Amino acid sequence: MSIITKVEVYTVELPYKQPFTISLGTSVSSTDVVVKLVDDEGRIGWGEASPAKRITGDSEKTIVAAMYTLAPAIIGEDPLNVERIEEKMDLSMLGNTSAKLALEMAAFDLKGKILGIGVRELLGGYREKIETDLTIGIKSPEEMGEEAVSIVESGFKAIKLKVGVDVEEDVQRVKVVRDAVGPDIKIRIDANQGWTVKEALKALRMMERYDVEIAEQPVRWDDLEGMAYVTKMSPIPIMADESVHTPEDAIKVVKMGAADYINIKLMKAGGLLKARKIAAISEAAGIPNMVGCMMEGGLSITAGVHFAAATRNVVTTDLDSDISLKEDFVEGGAGIENGHRTVPEGPGLGNLAIKEEKLKLVAVFEEEQRIQTF
Repeated sequence: MSIITKVEVYTVELPYKQPFTISLGTSVSSTDVVVKLVDDEGRIGWGEASPAKRITGDSEKTIVAAMYTLAPAIIGEDPLNVERIEEKMDLSMLGNTSAKLALEMAAFDLKGKILGIGVRELLGGYREKIETDLTIGIKSPEEMGEEAVSIVESGFKAIKLKVGVDVEEDVQRVKVVRDAVGPDIKIRIDANQGWTVKEALKALRMMERYDVEIAEQPVRWDDLEGMAYVTKMSPIPIMADESVHTPEDAIKVVKMGAADYINIKLMKAGGLLKARKIAAISEAAGIPNMVGCMMEGGLSITAGVHFAAATRNVVTTDLDSDISLKEDFVEGGAGIENGHRTVPEGPGLGNLAIKEEKLKLVAVFEEEQRIQTF
């Protein structure tokens, strides 16, 4: 039996190669929270939380604050019992999904290292690699067309375009990209809730001629009736993203017929176990899944690749945020070749190295009575 004896909490600044614009706003960097679990034999597991205030409602400050409740709750637990660790966190605090994910991810990493197998295998195992697209933020149509050509030249066969600002301009963005990349490249769009129902149907009907594979979250996350109407009337399949955080959300979407696909993001779900429940609900309803990401680094992306590779109902991914970083705090991890992400070899999350010199230590929890802050 192994026991978690210490939790260390860090923050890390992740600057982007270029500003990233979606319908909800523009960002140039993110500050993630990294956790390190240590067991009674000195073995280590790593996890990462990436805040997304507009989607999950959290920030690096709220994630760190949540650790003061969550970390003590799991000290003394056996990392082999990840289900119990998840239960302890849920009983100690509602919400705070990114913080819970970071700790659960680290527990899975530690569990895999103890057992000598990868997280992909712990989750069941299915494949060793899976396709990802690469996302282009909102820019002028011409700039997006040029970037799309560069992406295709680097080996990707699928591109996701951020839209949702102005219908006419959005249609032009899709047209220019399709003309630039030709007929054999998959084009997906993501409006990030940017349209009304009327605007969504107008845009999707105009975009149909450009062979758009999937349209993600065209209307507000809480307008499931609108999502259902768009799904029914759209010539392009609809994917729910912000509308599905939890397994309970997935059930609502299924019951209302509010999507043809569901995008699972570990940060929204609150952990790999809850993500697996969303995938099971989706599969039972005949709805395929994508695995997406916020703007996390290579650690969380690697966890997403393990999950996607282990889950049969996941048909594609949008696991590309680490590619957009100017610098990461991880070496190794999930590889990428010709638009496919591969599971790294090695136990736990696999062969990756954490550049600890890039991390800022903010708190250490050894037992509930001994908390050090920095």
